[in-house]
Amino acid sequence: MVKVKVSSELDPLGSLVDELKKSSSEVGAVTVFVGVVRGIRGKEKVVRLEYEAHETSAPERIKTIIKELKAKHGILDTVVEHKTGVVKVGEDVMYVLVASKHREEGRSAMSELVDRVKREVPIWKKEVTEKGAYWVENL
Repeated sequence: MVKVKVSSELDPLGSLVDELKKSSSEVGAVTVFVGVVRGIRGKEKVVRLEYEAHETSAPERIKTIIKELKAKHGILDTVVEHKTGVVKVGEDVMYVLVASKHREEGRSAMSELVDRVKREVPIWKKEVTEKGAYWVENL
């Protein structure tokens, strides 16, 4: 079922969890990461974040990472969704869900998947604070 979505809207988290649970009779754990827009950058108050993504390369790169992690960790299925456009403080910006037979491989894969999406996928973030706007590297 591997699902990857990079768009202005995230799907309801509960429905994504339900989809993953039904993806295989072997699912024993679903590990969930929810990225949320933080309201502070150092000592500055964040007003909003603005995300841009390469429409075709971003989802394809995520799929490649998932394929590599399936082979490495033996996970069963995944969902990765990342929001683009303007995102307000306190809003969800990214969902990463990993279905696995056991919790340990799910946790290991989750940690690596989130880190690699932030480092390797062509998604760019601008933080808009009360003092100015800053492009941020390595989300």
